[in-house]
Amino acid sequence: MLFDPSYVSHVESGRHRPTEDFARRADDALRAQGELLSLWRTYDVCRDRSNTRRAVAGEPATTRVPPAELVVEHEEALMRYDGERYRITIRRHLHNRHPDPVARYFIKIAVDELTDGPLTWEELGLTATCRDLEMTWTTNLDVAALKEIWLLFENDRGEFPLHPGERTWIEYSYTVDEDKWGSWFQRAIRLPTNQLSVRMLFPAELSPEVWGTEVLMVNSRRGDLAPIVCIPQGKWVEYTWGTQHPPLHARYRLEWSFSPIELDRYYLGLPL
Repeated sequence: MLFDPSYVSHVESGRHRPTEDFARRADDALRAQGELLSLWRTYDVCRDRSNTRRAVAGEPATTRVPPAELVVEHEEALMRYDGERYRITIRRHLHNRHPDPVARYFIKIAVDELTDGPLTWEELGLTATCRDLEMTWTTNLDVAALKEIWLLFENDRGEFPLHPGERTWIEYSYTVDEDKWGSWFQRAIRLPTNQLSVRMLFPAELSPEVWGTEVLMVNSRRGDLAPIVCIPQGKWVEYTWGTQHPPLHARYRLEWSFSPIELDRYYLGLPL
């Protein structure tokens, strides 16, 4: 990235404001597909708004404002492969520590391959709920291999924002064909997170092998994820992994492979 490690440390600790150039280079180095740059732009807008509010209120610019943020107290990520499609379900327990209500929540869906054309909204079949209420959504970015979405705390019956101090679970699900999904499942820490839990289910007949890596914003090296626990469940095999208080902007990538011989027999419908 061509930045001194001390500068990166100051940015991570909040002592220095990150520049757009830093965000762009970090995004390229971590192959974040524009996510870090998008986060920087959101941060920059919020910072400008905060400065404007202080000026209007007559508050001295040197006054330190206590942390106020949206916190993910627990993320539960489930991926299920049925031999043809991947079904993803994400549940997040949110705590609104902002002084204002939260009316929308950002999510991102990225795929690995586009052999049969672009990823479409029809095949995704995205659904989202909060407090057993359907959440509508709006598109932020729509390109062939990437969708960015705002989940809205509202539907045609009314609004149900997450008010300051409140906690709630949100859940969203979508489906991607196997020829587009690829052989990996990645979780990106975009908000302060207390706990992350990942579960992946595969047909036991495919004899999957699973491994994982961790990528941190302040370290270009990839670390192995351990332990990843394997739990046989009859015709299925489940792999689970979790962590506590993951660093902001960290990425956890779980990958897998199937036995080539058993994979061929599985798709041909032959006994294994």
